[in-house]
Amino acid sequence: MTLQAGRAQDMDHELRGARRDVYLLTAAQAILGTIGPIVFSVGGVAGYQLLGADKSLATAPLTGFNVGVALGAVFVAAASRFFGRKLAFIAGAALGAVGGILAAYALFLADFWLFALGLCIAGVAGGFTQKLRFAAADVSPSFYKPRAISWILAGGIVSAVLGPQLVILTKDMLAPVLFAGAFLALIPTCLAAILILAFLKLPDQRAAAFQSQAGPVRPLSEIVLTQRFLTGMICGISTYALMTFMMTGAPIAMVIGCGFPQDLATLGIQWHVLAMFAPSFFTGMLVSRFGAEKVVAAGLVILMACAVVAHAGIALWNFWGSLILLGAGWNFGFIGATAIVASSYRPQEADKVQGFHDIILFATVAFASFGSGKVLTAYGWDMLNAAVWPVAILCLLLLFFLFVAEKRRLA
Repeated sequence: MTLQAGRAQDMDHELRGARRDVYLLTAAQAILGTIGPIVFSVGGVAGYQLLGADKSLATAPLTGFNVGVALGAVFVAAASRFFGRKLAFIAGAALGAVGGILAAYALFLADFWLFALGLCIAGVAGGFTQKLRFAAADVSPSFYKPRAISWILAGGIVSAVLGPQLVILTKDMLAPVLFAGAFLALIPTCLAAILILAFLKLPDQRAAAFQSQAGPVRPLSEIVLTQRFLTGMICGISTYALMTFMMTGAPIAMVIGCGFPQDLATLGIQWHVLAMFAPSFFTGMLVSRFGAEKVVAAGLVILMACAVVAHAGIALWNFWGSLILLGAGWNFGFIGATAIVASSYRPQEADKVQGFHDIILFATVAFASFGSGKVLTAYGWDMLNAAVWPVAILCLLLLFFLFVAEKRRLA
């Protein structure tokens, strides 16, 4: 009884420490997660206004943001290895403030490429923020990991509301320079996150990073050429790229193309981001019950429904409805595809496979955000919607072939 009581006391102490750090990480996620909604609410429109006659580069600053996210995902791993996760996260939050300052300064100078650089730096901060969920999982005992991840997702829902509301409150603060106030709002936002992160007591990850994994490790080429990995990667990247492609162009289409007020476009992004995160509380359960392949297929069908609603007209409900469906389709498609990819490799192979996957993912997403402006300027909003169909159908075919192959293997 004494030994059991001691173990119970140790577990209770570990759980209390985990909860403390998870709550702090959730608060930091809720604050730093506002960077993305702020950037995508006004970044495209601001870029459009900075350009001259050729408006096809309007979404290049948003491409810079996505490139920054990709770089941040690499930098945070290196920073965590050498300085520890706590200092790495604090540095990432500081970069968010630097990016906001630079973007606002660029708007005062009417310097398009400096504005793109500012958003790229803010994107690096976004890449650091994406790793908060892994820190929450790593700091938690095994039985508490699902709840820890749920808390982080709850922080994302707060970000979805807080970010657009900050834009609405601050975008005209420094008029006649529109949107500069929204980017300067990143300064107090990131400082608040730094204050929260300063209280973290995360375990040191540096020693663990250098420990070797036991067991056989297959060559990367062997893993990434398997049907299961390829199907999961193509479906996940396609889902993410389609979401970025339409989301990037939507505010420009609403404000510049259809004359809606910026506030309505910002609220559309708010509903979109809410739809991206809110289903996450039960998507994992759906994957466990019905299988990842069926959840991905459902996500692709929702994306096609998004295209139908968007193509049906240019009323406010068409834009908002399609953005909500776009977010929900991304959630089902990307989380389900991630589960397929995760089942294609062994634990000791995770680092190199995830690194390969993320490089392809973020490169494709950056290309999608850049192409969104080009396509929108040359062909209009309807062409952005039409792009959903061939990509979604291809992914559904790949899922069908994977399903048939799995049935044959089990027969």
